[in-house]
Amino acid sequence: MTEYYARVALGEGLTPVGELRFTQTGPRQFSIFSYDPAWAKDPRAFALQPNMPFDAGPFHASAQSGNAREALAGVFSDTAPDSWGRRLLERAYGNGLTEFEYLTLSDDACRQGALRFVDALGKIITGKANEAVPRLLDLEAITTIARAYEQGKEISPADMQALAGAGGSGGARPKANVRDGDVLWLAKFTSVHDQHPIEQVEVATLNLARMCGIRIPEVRLELADTKFPVALVQRFDRRGRARIPYISARTALGKTGAELGSYTEIVDFMRAAAPDPKVDFEELYRRMVFTILVSNKDDHLKNHGFLYVGSGRWRLSPMFDVNPAPDRNPHLETAIMEGGTHDRSIKLALEACEFFEITEADARKIIRATAQRVSDGWRETFRRAGVSGAQSRDYEAAFVHDQSEIALGL
Repeated sequence: MTEYYARVALGEGLTPVGELRFTQTGPRQFSIFSYDPAWAKDPRAFALQPNMPFDAGPFHASAQSGNAREALAGVFSDTAPDSWGRRLLERAYGNGLTEFEYLTLSDDACRQGALRFVDALGKIITGKANEAVPRLLDLEAITTIARAYEQGKEISPADMQALAGAGGSGGARPKANVRDGDVLWLAKFTSVHDQHPIEQVEVATLNLARMCGIRIPEVRLELADTKFPVALVQRFDRRGRARIPYISARTALGKTGAELGSYTEIVDFMRAAAPDPKVDFEELYRRMVFTILVSNKDDHLKNHGFLYVGSGRWRLSPMFDVNPAPDRNPHLETAIMEGGTHDRSIKLALEACEFFEITEADARKIIRATAQRVSDGWRETFRRAGVSGAQSRDYEAAFVHDQSEIALGL
């Protein structure tokens, strides 16, 4: 049996909020989180996730159905690296890492949200990389290291640990955090395996979302004139060096295992937790319609999130990870209505408007306006992002399809 311990703290001030105990017994992994009694008395106190009220506990999490990631509560899983970051950590530190090690070996400066982990001696737990977060000026060098890793080339232990530490959370594609002054950015690299201009397309599609009235992070392309352009997405869980608490919609809804969830369940959470629910209802509705119209394949619950805004309230984060897929089945990862199908359907979106507290007349206006902006603007945003005409034609089916025709005809 192996046991790990961390004191859980918040933000740059390392405000104590509780303790996390993690145990591995053979193949079994589980954890227990307890709030610090002083946190419950703090006027700033809030629950780290909705089903973990700060005046209750301890809270247990255990790996179910062979999914080791369930060994941590959702709020901790949200801050841990996903596929790409995990592979980097395994390369840097060896296979057989526990979920606690995946969580804590990442660079403390880069973890998603505001949670930090401190050992029994009061020292911040982080990876072994001695270097600071890479600078934006070093982007080309970091790109080269990531490309070498993908190609299976020899990489020095120092470079590997630096890349692993800055690897970032979420997703399977190559990425790293970089700092430009006090601003933290997520750099998303072109993969050596890419057959399509995925980074340019993501930047273009996010800019198209902005044109449709949807909130997005600051985003731009770097190394745009090279064979391996990099998409830079500003970290929205940072304000300068200040860290903002974050949870995914999966965590907000308390989903585990293979549960997928629905947009109307997200609405139910926002109704109880948002500072201005109707504003977030309309924002989410626009995103759902946009997702249908651009054939976004990545609308799962980990790609919707919430930022803490104080007084126990959570606001919908900016939209992120939008990836049009012309060659995928027309299904949503997140169903429109709870218990309903996962069809990518404008008709279903219109029928669901009442759950978002939007009148049918206003829903029709939103759908038509979004469809018109997508139809008028997608080719130009692609061109501005450096996507060639031939490459744009490869993506046409993601933007011009039966659902767009239905939307324009409402």
